[in-house]
Amino acid sequence: MRALLVDDDRELGRLLSDYLSSHGVTLTCEHDGPRALERLASETFDIVLLDVMLPEMDGFDVCRRIRSRHDIPIVMLTARGDDADRVVGLDLGADDYVPKPFNPRELLARMRAVLRRARPMVTHDRLVVGDLAIDVPAHMATLAGQELSLTSFELRVLTVLARRAGETVTREELASAVLPMTVGYDARVDRSLDVHVSHLRQKLGDDGREPRRIRTVRGVGYVLVRRS
Repeated sequence: MRALLVDDDRELGRLLSDYLSSHGVTLTCEHDGPRALERLASETFDIVLLDVMLPEMDGFDVCRRIRSRHDIPIVMLTARGDDADRVVGLDLGADDYVPKPFNPRELLARMRAVLRRARPMVTHDRLVVGDLAIDVPAHMATLAGQELSLTSFELRVLTVLARRAGETVTREELASAVLPMTVGYDARVDRSLDVHVSHLRQKLGDDGREPRRIRTVRGVGYVLVRRS
């Protein structure tokens, strides 16, 4: 595995490089956003580890720029671990969000989990639910022939619901498929999933008060309605 660490903490870079190299991970370190973007444009990596508090350009902006150019898993590393920042990171296309300080062993496990979740998206697969179509390997969805502007997180949510169109997908099932699982995670109280479903409804032109595409089954989960 080749990983790019974007963090201005040079000591952290040295420590992670030593630990990860003993587990088959080659870690390349950059200390600011512009250099990281240049490195991504010229080299191939399997995953990006991205800090939020960076000089010149913060991690959220770097994440946005990476996601506009590259389809690569992103794990954000930051001391800012509140729910609002977590939602912002995921909404911009991050695949996981790890607050500092963290155990390198846990980080490695989360990196591997992110890569496992990303791999199924590279299968030959096309899902069609009425006028909604999802080209899974191309990471693209269209509605009535028009391409939707979705984050990678929103696309994962939509794909899980589309695979079981007409069935209720519990919040726990949906969360386990699309959200990074942390120790003590409880899908019943986590609100980030609801936020992203709300954003997804807006992009599908769904009525937030009386949604007809993605319906909420109160206390249970969501269902993507089959449409003729």
